[in-house]
Amino acid sequence: MKKLTTGFLIGFMGLLSTAEASNLRHHPNHLFVKMKQGETLVKSPLIKSAKKLFGNLYLVKSTNIEQLAGSLSDSESVEYVQKDFFAGKSEMPKHEILDEAGLFVKRLQHFDFTTFNDPEVGKLWAFNSKAGLDVSGAYDALPSTDAKEIIVAVVDTGVDHNHEDLKDIMWSNEKEIRGNGIDDDNNGYIDDIHGLNTLVRDAQGRATMNTMASHWHGTHVAGTIAATQNNGVGIAGVANNVKIMAIRTVPDNADELDSDIVEAFLYAANNGAKVINCSFGKKVNEGGMVVRDTINQISKKGVIVVASAGNDSSGPFSWHNNDVDQKFPASFDSENLLVIASTTSSGGLSSFSNIGPTTVDVGSPGSNIYSTINGNRYSMASGTSMAAPNASGVVAMVMGYNPTLKNTTIKKILMESVTMVPEFKGRIVTGGRLNLKSALSKAAARRKTPRN
Repeated sequence: MKKLTTGFLIGFMGLLSTAEASNLRHHPNHLFVKMKQGETLVKSPLIKSAKKLFGNLYLVKSTNIEQLAGSLSDSESVEYVQKDFFAGKSEMPKHEILDEAGLFVKRLQHFDFTTFNDPEVGKLWAFNSKAGLDVSGAYDALPSTDAKEIIVAVVDTGVDHNHEDLKDIMWSNEKEIRGNGIDDDNNGYIDDIHGLNTLVRDAQGRATMNTMASHWHGTHVAGTIAATQNNGVGIAGVANNVKIMAIRTVPDNADELDSDIVEAFLYAANNGAKVINCSFGKKVNEGGMVVRDTINQISKKGVIVVASAGNDSSGPFSWHNNDVDQKFPASFDSENLLVIASTTSSGGLSSFSNIGPTTVDVGSPGSNIYSTINGNRYSMASGTSMAAPNASGVVAMVMGYNPTLKNTTIKKILMESVTMVPEFKGRIVTGGRLNLKSALSKAAARRKTPRN
């Protein structure tokens, strides 16, 4: 179970006064303001506009956020005030041609998965039972009934929704009429057919609808989760019951903004997503709880947020421990947050993967993951960014076959049904790697018990 100490929660609430926090980049005109229970937003001439996000949480705009923050922090009716911080610029993972042992891709073992006719499915070592998720075994043992469709939101750099292996599994907003320039479903967005783009806004400040990827990262993530199975093309995704909602919130240099993340999560949950894949993160939380509060809020809608643990280790000699040196959103304590370490095709922890005995939940394949990239192409990449979507596919499958189970129950089942790995003991919460076949079996048994 992930825990944040009371000292951390109290000490980091509100705006930090440390030199580190003050030097971090933030939006010049935004403040998050959370009022105490029963209180409404305080009035101030410094507030130019305000948007209620949920509950007592507001995003306000001001031309003088420093003065406004000072005045609001002195108010007894305010729970916290937080600036709208950027994550910080960083490089995305690169395409891989070597595995961790230094072998060329062509030497990687090719597996024979007779369940799938996709020509390059043999490169998906994550599908095997020995070191992967046992996807192949799970499909061989599926019940005769079909799984419920699950919408998975890929909050990332966008998705190439014209890709040959993705075009048929993209989520479409059926309540919206394409290209008519009208918010047909009154959800606050115009022509949001496949999702949302929080990086480009219209004259009214609203997020726009172009979710096409300029960077390959989000497309790679989407393919791992749900690339069309048995279409005789390319690869197969882990899940066969998914529609991908594309939310372009992460810039190509990974410098995402807190308010964009909050908006992306709320949009996904309000428009039917039950799984949100977060293959991103940052090192400093700046004392803010707004993203954590949002994750907690969308749990009420049955959402599981799957987050990558981070890639700061130099194993086996130096492991980055998220319990000690936190990463966000991975280090939040939300019950509906599943945090993923990366594993290799030999079954061990990837040398780059962060660990955390109380904050990193489970392992999932993340080294040398072959998947879709922009322009009907395919490539290999490594990172906890690649481990998280493998896990999201597992989450979606277990949800789809067990739609009556609560999201927190699904998370518990996933963690209880892992393949134990001795090397993982004391490094991640479960001490094991996700196993789709075992999780489906355990979920089916749990569903039949009186407590569920």
